[in-house]
Amino acid sequence: MNTGSGTLFVVATPIGNLDDISVRARAVLAAVSLVAAEDTRRTGKLLELLGIRNRMLSCHEHNERERLPEILAVLESGNDVALVSDAGTPLFSDPGYRLVAAAAERGLTVSPVPGCSALTAAVSVAGLPTSALLFAGFLPAASAPRTARLKQLAGCAETLVLFESVHRIGDTLRDLIALFGEDRAGVAARELTKLHETVYRGTLAEVLMQVDADPGGSKGEYTLVIAGAAEVPVGKPELDRALQVLLGYLGVRQAAEAAAKLLGVRKNEAYKRALELRESSDSDY
Repeated sequence: MNTGSGTLFVVATPIGNLDDISVRARAVLAAVSLVAAEDTRRTGKLLELLGIRNRMLSCHEHNERERLPEILAVLESGNDVALVSDAGTPLFSDPGYRLVAAAAERGLTVSPVPGCSALTAAVSVAGLPTSALLFAGFLPAASAPRTARLKQLAGCAETLVLFESVHRIGDTLRDLIALFGEDRAGVAARELTKLHETVYRGTLAEVLMQVDADPGGSKGEYTLVIAGAAEVPVGKPELDRALQVLLGYLGVRQAAEAAAKLLGVRKNEAYKRALELRESSDSDY
Protein backbone atom coordinates (compact mmCIF):
# COMPACT_ATOMS: atom_id res chain seq x y z
CA MET A 1 0.00 0.00 0.00
CA ASN A 2 1.20 3.48 -0.89
CA THR A 3 1.63 5.06 2.55
CA GLY A 4 1.28 8.82 2.79
CA SER A 5 -1.14 8.88 -0.15
CA GLY A 6 -4.76 9.93 -0.11
CA THR A 7 -7.81 7.68 -0.32
CA LEU A 8 -10.10 7.28 -3.29
CA PHE A 9 -13.62 7.10 -1.83
CA VAL A 10 -16.27 5.50 -4.06
CA VAL A 11 -19.35 7.33 -2.83
CA ALA A 12 -22.97 6.30 -3.37
CA THR A 13 -25.39 9.19 -3.75
CA PRO A 14 -29.23 9.26 -3.76
CA ILE A 15 -31.06 7.86 -6.78
CA GLY A 16 -33.94 10.22 -6.09
CA ASN A 17 -34.85 11.07 -2.54
CA LEU A 18 -32.20 13.40 -1.12
CA ASP A 19 -32.87 12.11 2.40
CA ASP A 20 -31.22 8.83 1.38
CA ILE A 21 -27.77 10.44 1.52
CA SER A 22 -25.82 8.84 4.33
CA VAL A 23 -24.19 10.80 7.12
CA ARG A 24 -20.83 9.37 6.11
CA ALA A 25 -21.30 10.22 2.42
CA ARG A 26 -22.11 13.82 3.30
CA ALA A 27 -19.04 14.05 5.52
CA VAL A 28 -16.74 12.53 2.89
CA LEU A 29 -18.02 14.81 0.11
CA ALA A 30 -17.35 17.83 2.32
CA ALA A 31 -13.90 16.73 3.47
CA VAL A 32 -12.16 15.48 0.30
CA SER A 33 -9.87 17.68 -1.76
CA LEU A 34 -11.59 16.78 -5.03
CA VAL A 35 -14.92 15.34 -6.18
CA ALA A 36 -14.57 13.39 -9.44
CA ALA A 37 -18.08 13.54 -10.88
CA GLU A 38 -19.75 11.92 -13.87
CA ASP A 39 -21.58 15.21 -14.51
CA THR A 40 -20.37 18.25 -12.56
CA ARG A 41 -23.66 20.04 -13.19
CA ARG A 42 -25.75 17.35 -11.53
CA THR A 43 -23.27 16.77 -8.72
CA GLY A 44 -22.97 20.53 -8.27
CA LYS A 45 -26.71 20.75 -7.62
CA LEU A 46 -26.46 17.88 -5.12
CA LEU A 47 -23.59 19.52 -3.25
CA GLU A 48 -25.46 22.83 -3.22
CA LEU A 49 -28.53 21.18 -1.70
CA LEU A 50 -26.28 19.57 0.92
CA GLY A 51 -24.64 22.90 1.68
CA ILE A 52 -21.24 21.70 0.45
CA ARG A 53 -18.76 23.78 -1.55
CA ASN A 54 -15.94 21.71 -3.00
CA ARG A 55 -13.72 21.43 -6.03
CA MET A 56 -15.11 19.20 -8.79
CA LEU A 57 -13.65 17.57 -11.88
CA SER A 58 -15.65 15.79 -14.57
CA CYS A 59 -14.85 12.11 -14.98
CA HIS A 60 -17.15 10.28 -17.38
CA GLU A 61 -16.95 7.51 -19.96
CA HIS A 62 -15.64 9.83 -22.68
CA ASN A 63 -12.78 11.44 -20.71
CA GLU A 64 -11.93 8.98 -17.92
CA ARG A 65 -8.61 7.89 -19.44
CA GLU A 66 -7.51 11.51 -19.87
CA ARG A 67 -8.50 12.40 -16.30
CA LEU A 68 -6.53 9.57 -14.69
CA PRO A 69 -3.14 11.36 -14.38
CA GLU A 70 -4.68 14.43 -12.74
CA ILE A 71 -6.79 12.47 -10.25
CA LEU A 72 -4.01 10.03 -9.42
CA ALA A 73 -1.64 12.96 -8.84
CA VAL A 74 -4.06 14.39 -6.27
CA LEU A 75 -4.17 11.06 -4.47
CA GLU A 76 -0.42 10.52 -4.57
CA SER A 77 0.14 13.98 -3.12
CA GLY A 78 -1.69 12.83 0.01
CA ASN A 79 -5.14 14.25 -0.70
CA ASP A 80 -8.45 12.39 -0.74
CA VAL A 81 -10.77 12.14 -3.74
CA ALA A 82 -14.48 11.21 -3.89
CA LEU A 83 -15.73 9.42 -7.00
CA VAL A 84 -19.45 9.89 -7.65
CA SER A 85 -21.82 9.09 -10.51
CA ASP A 86 -24.96 11.00 -11.44
CA ALA A 87 -26.98 8.88 -9.00
CA GLY A 88 -26.54 5.68 -7.05
CA THR A 89 -23.36 3.65 -6.66
CA PRO A 90 -20.54 4.35 -9.14
CA LEU A 91 -19.42 1.59 -11.55
CA PHE A 92 -22.88 -0.03 -11.81
CA SER A 93 -23.35 0.78 -15.50
CA ASP A 94 -21.55 4.03 -14.68
CA PRO A 95 -17.97 5.15 -15.34
CA GLY A 96 -15.17 4.80 -12.81
CA TYR A 97 -13.71 1.31 -13.14
CA ARG A 98 -10.61 2.57 -14.95
CA LEU A 99 -9.90 5.02 -12.14
CA VAL A 100 -10.49 2.42 -9.43
CA ALA A 101 -8.30 -0.13 -11.25
CA ALA A 102 -5.50 2.40 -11.78
CA ALA A 103 -5.56 3.51 -8.15
CA ALA A 104 -5.49 -0.08 -6.89
CA GLU A 105 -2.65 -0.96 -9.26
CA ARG A 106 -0.57 1.87 -7.79
CA GLY A 107 -1.20 0.65 -4.26
CA LEU A 108 -3.49 3.53 -3.37
CA THR A 109 -6.31 3.01 -0.89
CA VAL A 110 -9.77 2.62 -2.44
CA SER A 111 -12.64 2.72 0.05
CA PRO A 112 -16.39 2.30 -0.53
CA VAL A 113 -18.94 4.64 1.00
CA PRO A 114 -21.98 2.43 0.40
CA GLY A 115 -25.52 3.57 -0.05
CA CYS A 116 -28.14 3.81 -2.75
CA SER A 117 -28.25 1.64 -5.87
CA ALA A 118 -31.16 1.14 -8.25
CA LEU A 119 -30.11 -2.51 -8.48
CA THR A 120 -30.50 -3.35 -4.80
CA ALA A 121 -33.51 -1.04 -4.40
CA ALA A 122 -35.43 -2.82 -7.18
CA VAL A 123 -34.44 -6.30 -6.06
CA SER A 124 -35.50 -5.54 -2.50
CA VAL A 125 -39.11 -4.87 -3.55
CA ALA A 126 -39.41 -7.30 -6.47
CA GLY A 127 -40.43 -10.32 -4.45
CA LEU A 128 -38.35 -12.64 -6.62
CA PRO A 129 -35.60 -15.07 -5.51
CA THR A 130 -32.40 -13.31 -4.43
CA SER A 131 -30.12 -16.27 -3.67
CA ALA A 132 -28.50 -15.83 -7.09
CA LEU A 133 -28.62 -12.65 -9.17
CA LEU A 134 -27.31 -11.85 -12.64
CA PHE A 135 -26.85 -8.14 -13.31
CA ALA A 136 -26.63 -7.46 -17.05
CA GLY A 137 -26.73 -3.65 -16.96
CA PHE A 138 -28.05 -1.85 -20.03
CA LEU A 139 -28.93 -3.92 -23.09
CA PRO A 140 -27.72 -2.81 -26.55
CA ALA A 141 -29.87 -0.04 -27.99
CA ALA A 142 -30.19 -1.56 -31.47
CA SER A 143 -32.76 -4.31 -32.01
CA ALA A 144 -30.54 -7.05 -33.47
CA PRO A 145 -27.77 -6.97 -30.82
CA ARG A 146 -30.38 -6.57 -28.07
CA THR A 147 -32.17 -9.70 -29.28
CA ALA A 148 -28.86 -11.58 -29.49
CA ARG A 149 -27.98 -10.61 -25.91
CA LEU A 150 -31.40 -11.63 -24.58
CA LYS A 151 -31.08 -15.02 -26.29
CA GLN A 152 -27.89 -15.54 -24.27
CA LEU A 153 -29.72 -14.64 -21.04
CA ALA A 154 -33.02 -16.45 -21.62
CA GLY A 155 -31.91 -19.79 -20.16
CA CYS A 156 -30.14 -18.41 -17.07
CA ALA A 157 -31.52 -19.75 -13.80
CA GLU A 158 -30.51 -16.65 -11.81
CA THR A 159 -32.87 -13.74 -11.21
CA LEU A 160 -31.94 -11.24 -13.91
CA VAL A 161 -31.57 -7.49 -13.32
CA LEU A 162 -31.45 -5.00 -16.20
CA PHE A 163 -31.37 -1.23 -16.52
CA GLU A 164 -33.39 0.27 -19.36
CA SER A 165 -34.11 3.68 -20.82
CA VAL A 166 -37.69 4.90 -20.88
CA HIS A 167 -37.33 5.29 -24.64
CA ARG A 168 -36.77 1.54 -25.12
CA ILE A 169 -38.77 -0.02 -22.28
CA GLY A 170 -41.65 -1.08 -24.54
CA ASP A 171 -39.41 -2.66 -27.16
CA THR A 172 -37.35 -4.42 -24.51
CA LEU A 173 -40.41 -5.86 -22.77
CA ARG A 174 -41.74 -7.12 -26.10
CA ASP A 175 -38.38 -8.74 -26.85
CA LEU A 176 -38.39 -10.32 -23.39
CA ILE A 177 -41.87 -11.74 -23.97
CA ALA A 178 -40.82 -13.18 -27.33
CA LEU A 179 -37.65 -14.80 -25.99
CA PHE A 180 -38.42 -15.55 -22.31
CA GLY A 181 -42.14 -16.29 -22.69
CA GLU A 182 -45.08 -14.14 -21.72
CA ASP A 183 -45.63 -16.06 -18.47
CA ARG A 184 -42.15 -15.42 -17.02
CA ALA A 185 -42.53 -13.42 -13.78
CA GLY A 186 -41.05 -9.95 -13.75
CA VAL A 187 -41.03 -6.51 -12.20
CA ALA A 188 -40.44 -3.12 -13.81
CA ALA A 189 -39.48 -0.48 -11.25
CA ARG A 190 -39.71 3.16 -12.36
CA GLU A 191 -38.53 6.34 -10.65
CA LEU A 192 -37.45 4.50 -7.49
CA THR A 193 -37.42 6.70 -4.34
CA LYS A 194 -38.83 9.64 -6.33
CA LEU A 195 -42.26 11.28 -6.22
CA HIS A 196 -43.72 9.10 -9.00
CA GLU A 197 -42.17 5.79 -7.90
CA THR A 198 -44.05 2.92 -9.53
CA VAL A 199 -43.50 -0.84 -9.46
CA TYR A 200 -45.27 -2.90 -12.11
CA ARG A 201 -45.60 -6.60 -11.22
CA GLY A 202 -46.82 -9.83 -12.77
CA THR A 203 -45.97 -11.87 -15.82
CA LEU A 204 -43.93 -10.09 -18.48
CA ALA A 205 -47.09 -9.75 -20.56
CA GLU A 206 -48.92 -8.19 -17.61
CA VAL A 207 -46.02 -5.83 -16.88
CA LEU A 208 -46.05 -4.59 -20.48
CA MET A 209 -49.80 -4.00 -20.29
CA GLN A 210 -49.39 -2.01 -17.07
CA VAL A 211 -46.57 0.12 -18.50
CA ASP A 212 -48.54 0.83 -21.70
CA ALA A 213 -51.71 1.68 -19.76
CA ASP A 214 -50.01 4.08 -17.33
CA PRO A 215 -49.81 7.69 -18.62
CA GLY A 216 -46.66 8.06 -16.51
CA GLY A 217 -45.08 4.92 -17.90
CA SER A 218 -43.24 6.90 -20.55
CA LYS A 219 -41.29 8.89 -17.97
CA GLY A 220 -38.33 8.01 -15.78
CA GLU A 221 -35.64 5.34 -15.77
CA TYR A 222 -36.44 1.64 -15.36
CA THR A 223 -34.90 -1.25 -13.48
CA LEU A 224 -36.18 -4.65 -14.61
CA VAL A 225 -36.07 -7.70 -12.34
CA ILE A 226 -36.95 -10.96 -14.10
CA ALA A 227 -37.34 -14.44 -12.67
CA GLY A 228 -34.76 -17.00 -13.74
CA ALA A 229 -35.59 -19.76 -16.18
CA ALA A 230 -37.25 -22.80 -14.65
CA GLU A 231 -35.12 -25.94 -14.61
CA VAL A 232 -36.20 -28.15 -17.47
CA PRO A 233 -36.30 -31.78 -16.30
CA VAL A 234 -34.30 -34.19 -18.41
CA GLY A 235 -36.31 -37.10 -19.68
CA LYS A 236 -35.27 -40.60 -18.65
CA PRO A 237 -34.67 -41.70 -22.26
CA GLU A 238 -32.25 -38.80 -22.81
CA LEU A 239 -30.32 -39.65 -19.64
CA ASP A 240 -30.31 -43.34 -20.52
CA ARG A 241 -28.93 -42.71 -23.99
CA ALA A 242 -26.11 -40.56 -22.64
CA LEU A 243 -25.21 -43.06 -19.91
CA GLN A 244 -25.30 -46.05 -22.24
CA VAL A 245 -22.72 -44.40 -24.49
CA LEU A 246 -20.55 -43.18 -21.62
CA LEU A 247 -20.63 -46.54 -19.79
CA GLY A 248 -18.99 -48.08 -22.83
CA TYR A 249 -15.87 -46.01 -22.11
CA LEU A 250 -16.01 -45.01 -18.43
CA GLY A 251 -16.71 -46.42 -15.02
CA VAL A 252 -20.07 -45.84 -13.34
CA ARG A 253 -19.02 -42.82 -11.29
CA GLN A 254 -17.17 -41.10 -14.14
CA ALA A 255 -20.02 -41.78 -16.57
CA ALA A 256 -22.56 -40.38 -14.10
CA GLU A 257 -20.52 -37.22 -13.50
CA ALA A 258 -20.12 -36.66 -17.25
CA ALA A 259 -23.83 -37.19 -17.91
CA ALA A 260 -24.78 -34.83 -15.06
CA LYS A 261 -22.62 -32.06 -16.56
CA LEU A 262 -23.90 -32.65 -20.08
CA LEU A 263 -27.59 -32.71 -19.20
CA GLY A 264 -27.71 -30.53 -16.08
CA VAL A 265 -29.12 -33.25 -13.82
CA ARG A 266 -28.12 -34.03 -10.24
CA LYS A 267 -25.05 -36.24 -9.86
CA ASN A 268 -26.79 -38.62 -7.47
CA GLU A 269 -29.67 -39.05 -9.93
CA ALA A 270 -27.27 -39.84 -12.77
CA TYR A 271 -25.22 -42.17 -10.56
CA LYS A 272 -28.29 -44.11 -9.43
CA ARG A 273 -29.44 -44.57 -13.02
CA ALA A 274 -25.93 -45.51 -14.17
CA LEU A 275 -25.81 -48.27 -11.54
CA GLU A 276 -29.19 -49.59 -12.72
CA LEU A 277 -28.05 -49.65 -16.33
CA ARG A 278 -24.74 -51.33 -15.46
CA GLU A 279 -26.50 -54.00 -13.35
CA SER A 280 -29.04 -54.57 -16.12
CA SER A 281 -26.23 -54.90 -18.63
CA ASP A 282 -24.32 -57.35 -16.44
CA SER A 283 -27.41 -59.52 -15.93
CA ASP A 284 -27.75 -59.98 -19.68
CA TYR A 285 -24.64 -62.14 -19.71
